[in-house]
Amino acid sequence: MSKALAGGLLALALAGAGATPAFAGHTQQDRHAAQSKAKAVDFAGTVALSNCSGSVVRTPQAAPDDPALVLTNGHCIESGFPAAGEVIVDQPSTRTFKLLDAKANEVATLKATKVSYATMTDTDITIYQLTTSYRDITKKYGIKPLELDADHPVKGRAITVVSGYWKKTYSCSIDGFVYRLKEGEWTWKDSVRYTPECQTIGGTSGSPVIDHKTGKVTAINNTGNEDGERCTLNNPCEVDRNGNVTVRKGINYAQQTYGIVPCVGKGSKIDLARPGCKLPRPAAVQ
Repeated sequence: MSKALAGGLLALALAGAGATPAFAGHTQQDRHAAQSKAKAVDFAGTVALSNCSGSVVRTPQAAPDDPALVLTNGHCIESGFPAAGEVIVDQPSTRTFKLLDAKANEVATLKATKVSYATMTDTDITIYQLTTSYRDITKKYGIKPLELDADHPVKGRAITVVSGYWKKTYSCSIDGFVYRLKEGEWTWKDSVRYTPECQTIGGTSGSPVIDHKTGKVTAINNTGNEDGERCTLNNPCEVDRNGNVTVRKGINYAQQTYGIVPCVGKGSKIDLARPGCKLPRPAAVQ
């Protein structure tokens, strides 16, 4: 899990600052192209949490008067890391978020009413519902929410990871997808692997990953292998369909977000029974 920060210290650990392996198929020209395209990506709609990054997000079908949603990592939830298999729904919250404009200026403090959904099983997400609507945020602050892409990410696509916590961006490309990414007790499915240029650091947990072509959120930054260890905390490993394990020291990862879209209904309600929704459910309603 990409590192989260608490009180200025590395407390909730999880993303990388390790070596940079040389991956075949990514030339210097490719990297320059990705970086030049990244200039169009800014901070508008991103947020800074007490220890992580995040963003105000909407689904394609969201209405302007729906309560706004903030997306960050499951391991960034204020109650601590959810256990493997644990799913949290409709948990009261008064957490606050600093809303950023395009130039990374803090323009407002937004407040949650609840944790609508959180888990570290299959994916690594927390979705907060806010006290204010999308319309109000746009009207008061001139900032539109980021849209979640309803489609699967695309290999080779240029991306930018936008950290509201650090007010910093990281540009690279999608190197590929990981059948299973395992870190400690947690396992994530179909994770996004970055090319080596995205050397995300502590506090980038929960950052939206913006696809340059669509301008939409295609994933959420969450982890990286720091020390070259195998499947341990701060050192996720890749597991293929045959159970073979690969360790890539210094490489960082994200979790796809298109699977959230079918699970959000009218009024920003997270409805795990909606058609097409495959997010993990609480044990009591399996």
